[in-house]
Amino acid sequence: MVLVHCREGNPEAFKIYLCGKVFGVNLTIDFSNSSFPTNSNVTLNSGKERLFSVNAICIYLYTLNKNLRNEETVRSSLLWEHTYLSTLTSESTISDQLWSEIENLVTTDYGDWSQLVRTVFGASLSRVVSSDPLKNYSKLANFMSTFISDINYQESLKWVKSVSSIAKLYTCHELVLPSPTNSITQEADVAQFNSLPTVADFCNSSCSPLPVRTHPIKVEKGKKNILITTSLPYVNNVPHLGNIIGCVLSGDVFSRYCRLRGHNSIYICGTDEYGTATETKALEENVSPSEICAKYNKLHKNIYNWFNIDFDKFGRTTTKEQTEISQEIFHQVRQNGHLFEDEVVQLKCKKCNRFLADRFVIGTCPHCNYNDARGDQCDSCQKLLNTVELLQPKCKICGSQPVQESSKHLFLNLPEFQEKLEDWFEKKLNAGGVWSDCAISITRSWLKEGIKPRCITRDLKWGTPVPLDGYRNKVFYVWFDAPIGYISITATYTKDWRDWWQQPNEVTMYNFMAKDNVPFHAIIFPATLMGTAANYGTVDHLVAVEYLLYEGEKFSKSRGVGVFGDAAKDSGIDADIFRFYLLSIRPETQDSMFMWDDLMLKNNTELLNNLGNFINRALLFCANNFSRVVQPLLDNFTTDDIEMITNVENELEGYLNAMDQCQLREGLRRILNITRLGNLYVQKGQPWVLIKGTDDERRHAGHINTLAVNICCLVANLLHPYMPTLSQTILDQMQLKDFLLIDRPKFCCNVKSGHTIGTPKPLISKITQDQVNNCRARYGAKSKVEPEVKTPVNADDLEGQVKTQGDKVRQLKSSHAEKALIDSEVAILLSLKKELEKVRPSATTNHPSKDSISLIIKNDYVRTSSLYQSGEVDSRRRTMH
Repeated sequence: MVLVHCREGNPEAFKIYLCGKVFGVNLTIDFSNSSFPTNSNVTLNSGKERLFSVNAICIYLYTLNKNLRNEETVRSSLLWEHTYLSTLTSESTISDQLWSEIENLVTTDYGDWSQLVRTVFGASLSRVVSSDPLKNYSKLANFMSTFISDINYQESLKWVKSVSSIAKLYTCHELVLPSPTNSITQEADVAQFNSLPTVADFCNSSCSPLPVRTHPIKVEKGKKNILITTSLPYVNNVPHLGNIIGCVLSGDVFSRYCRLRGHNSIYICGTDEYGTATETKALEENVSPSEICAKYNKLHKNIYNWFNIDFDKFGRTTTKEQTEISQEIFHQVRQNGHLFEDEVVQLKCKKCNRFLADRFVIGTCPHCNYNDARGDQCDSCQKLLNTVELLQPKCKICGSQPVQESSKHLFLNLPEFQEKLEDWFEKKLNAGGVWSDCAISITRSWLKEGIKPRCITRDLKWGTPVPLDGYRNKVFYVWFDAPIGYISITATYTKDWRDWWQQPNEVTMYNFMAKDNVPFHAIIFPATLMGTAANYGTVDHLVAVEYLLYEGEKFSKSRGVGVFGDAAKDSGIDADIFRFYLLSIRPETQDSMFMWDDLMLKNNTELLNNLGNFINRALLFCANNFSRVVQPLLDNFTTDDIEMITNVENELEGYLNAMDQCQLREGLRRILNITRLGNLYVQKGQPWVLIKGTDDERRHAGHINTLAVNICCLVANLLHPYMPTLSQTILDQMQLKDFLLIDRPKFCCNVKSGHTIGTPKPLISKITQDQVNNCRARYGAKSKVEPEVKTPVNADDLEGQVKTQGDKVRQLKSSHAEKALIDSEVAILLSLKKELEKVRPSATTNHPSKDSISLIIKNDYVRTSSLYQSGEVDSRRRTMH
């Protein structure tokens, strides 16, 4: 028999009981012992370990008599259900998008795990689907009808009706299938098997300082050697925020994370300086290509330095190493028979007396009719083009219409690599390769269509010379030799560059880029390296993103639309704030939009009110009450301590899992969750009240503060990849010298009792509406674009939310909460009242509607409609899709 302890009133007891019935486990649920630290738990056979998460318990019950392999898709679906679906009630409003997501997850075939997933989802849905018909979701409606008619469900429902505290939450026996409007969507981890923490164990635990890195970093056999590259930015362009989040910033976050984990990693990037784009820019500015390269390489370096991008090497492609390695690879590919000659019909401008390479021609795309397509690629449909395919072509130099003439060129015979690439691609995915959705779909699309031969030479002067008689007046096509720049820049970093590039069993490679670069990195460059037969490593993890828009428009330097890197510092906003916001809206699964109002909201809510407030209040309390000295812990942890530590470690594990999968938005969300848990823990413990009491109460206040200070230390380290300056400031205020090695999901005591912290100061500055308005005017946002925030428009709903928030403020005041926390909640209340006045000017807040909404999240953490004001709900919804 399995005994499960549940707190009285925990609605998840039904899910556990139902799983016991369905899976044939002899199960008893005990509500008599309320001293356990979480809502529900089960003691394992050893008696020393417990499962704290409901879904972890369900998995345990399901696998008691089964030998099943862990499935990531199952785990991911249960993570999502654990935090979001299970928090909803029959009064929650749910969006169409969320209902569609639920239907998709419920009807997915999980193989041997299907019974578990459907039982868990069905149990949660039976609390939600209690009103209005699910007209548009027939598969979900059929599933629920079948689910509630099952004998196990009916017997479990009889049991739950006998538990008065939760009986009213389950009404599906009177099922009228439900309706959509809005809710939260995002994942959270299923808890792992954790031993109950003790004070002694905690005090004896600590993380090692990060090891000092000595350059050049060498490949070490037996270690996790990671080579990180990002798309080489064109030297002639000034990068805008979309370029920065698309490659170099994402690569920087992952590189810093690898160092935090103790991996042996290097981060390589540089400017792509050859090709027609450089020649075009040189003509525009009436200077030589080499002068353009020198000017813009320096500009790129300065921009990336301001954004705190920490490359191990930021180089260039106009080097002797680039020429030598490109020509070596060319000879190897040619000697292995993978090149052929052919006549190419090209466009030639009679007025300029020159063949027009791709970037010197613009015209209409033959595939989508976009009228500003380049000669090499259409920016609208992403199709690669040859210049002669363009409709109504024009010379970009003089504007005249070119004529067609033939010229002899060399081609890479890509069709020879079709089967090899298909096999290579599937092996990378099956080996656990982290390829983003758009990277996978673009690669599969190319392979499905069948890859075509690709010309690798151009009639230009500015480029890597082709070392072959008959072609010495030509150069390599930029997309043949530009990816080789990763190798040549590594060669300028270390003489042992071949160890990084020709030991694929020792080195794992990550590429970060925007989706338009996927074909070159997933098809052309791997095929080229295969053609050398020189044991070159190829990309293992290809992390591509969608596009970032700016206030409803595309970035445009010529039209003055958007924030470009050289102008960002003039905004008055710190680089770390830009980093935080860009990473919070990183377009991982679909295009996203930079919006000044949204940046202000996220800064003022997530950073200032959440993270900044927690760290400042913890350090200030230590400074004001204990002369900046960290206090000893009590002999034993309280139930609140254990619950906090368990939840923090769950979030820490979620952070590590997300970062390993290059889900950078999710990693950032986990950090913010940890500071929310810290705020909740301090708020429940009320150390500002205890400090005024007896000696024992003062010691307890010190105990709470010491744990809070250690959360601050953890957050400073986890935040370092995202906000390096802010994280260093936190360590400085704590008088801690080193960042720490985060090698396991363990909350450790890294700030021991007796340690003296520094002088706490505010960490985050508030961004005002005036600042935002000035930035919008400065950076070309011609009209205000409202953030995509879902706010209730029903006056009754708003009245209820005002009442709920008002009750919260009164409760905080009556419990003598800290002024900063009260002020932040009052600000939310005032904002809600303004929204209510817009909808119903004559409305009062004395008569709340019975339909008022309050979303109850796990771990007793209550979030009201302030989520809608901050935009957090909608940003989470966008992240899921």
